[in-house]
Amino acid sequence: MSDTGLVPVAEKVGALAAEHAQEADRTRKLAPEVVEAVREAGFARHFVAKSHGGNEGGFAELTQAVMAVGEGCASTAWCASLTALSARYATHLPQLGHDELWGAGEDTFVVTAQPPLGKATTAPGGHRLSGRWAYVSGVDFADWALVCGMVATGGEPEARFFALPRKDFTVVEGWDNAGMRATSSHNVIVDDVFVPEHLSFLRADFISGRNATSDLPAHNVPFQAVGGLTFVGPAVGAAYGALTAATNAMSGKKVNTTQGVDLCRASAQIDSARFLVEQNAQVLDERTFTPRLMARCERNAAFTADSLVDAVGTLVRAAGTSGFSENSPLQRFWRDIVSASSHVALRYETAVARTWPAALIGE
Repeated sequence: MSDTGLVPVAEKVGALAAEHAQEADRTRKLAPEVVEAVREAGFARHFVAKSHGGNEGGFAELTQAVMAVGEGCASTAWCASLTALSARYATHLPQLGHDELWGAGEDTFVVTAQPPLGKATTAPGGHRLSGRWAYVSGVDFADWALVCGMVATGGEPEARFFALPRKDFTVVEGWDNAGMRATSSHNVIVDDVFVPEHLSFLRADFISGRNATSDLPAHNVPFQAVGGLTFVGPAVGAAYGALTAATNAMSGKKVNTTQGVDLCRASAQIDSARFLVEQNAQVLDERTFTPRLMARCERNAAFTADSLVDAVGTLVRAAGTSGFSENSPLQRFWRDIVSASSHVALRYETAVARTWPAALIGE
């Protein structure tokens, strides 16, 4: 994949986000300058087609960039990851939808609500949609939202995604998690809104990766292969931030053997987690979508999340009481990683139910 230059810019975004991370954690909001830095860096345009001013970037580069931001602030990295991948999902829209989303600029912030919690009816030229979706990350500064709903068809209902401009949905604050506080993962409410046909597509296409509108490789990827990567990348970056914070907390103190072992073990776990995440990104860029490798992607994501929770717990123990100071970034990284790792896409139950052991035995 071509290098779009996102990673070095992302490192600067991470440094800026780190300066504002404590305040963001306190207020539960990313600073406006941090949001703007994410936009200017190119996360929102990373997967957008060049015909609409985008970068047509790859998954490995995005993953490296997200991890770089996560070292400074997990919430910022989470939102950067989500807006990049949400724009990729939006490429399933018909061409008129592309024109509407990115006609005025390639840096449109898109957010996604995947569960089919809405209800829609057919109407001339489109659908009428109502519903309520929770945990829509980044919605405070979203330009568009992709939400999923069930459409009554006269037979089996079909699940569809609907793209809504900011004026067509209401945001109700409801995110009170102890970690990832500044992700703005609030509720979206839609009340009988008309959505034209060109702003809708089948959820089945989203799941399978079949894209009738775009033949770009990154726009044709099964959700099973990419889902966990969206959420685990920020956690890996945050783990490196936690490692730095732990070593800083122990600087100038006498480190005993147990603490040294803890640091060594945790650093190995974090490096191993990074390797597995990069392995997942490689599958996506090389397009090796065999059942075995897609099962491995889900396994890697779940194992990485587990490992990072263990590693950051070890770092907290090694740093001692000072690591729990409200002014210490270590306790924030600890809360963020535990919170991020609770996401359904990062749980073994999700991977096992969908792929194991049939994918290994059947190939």
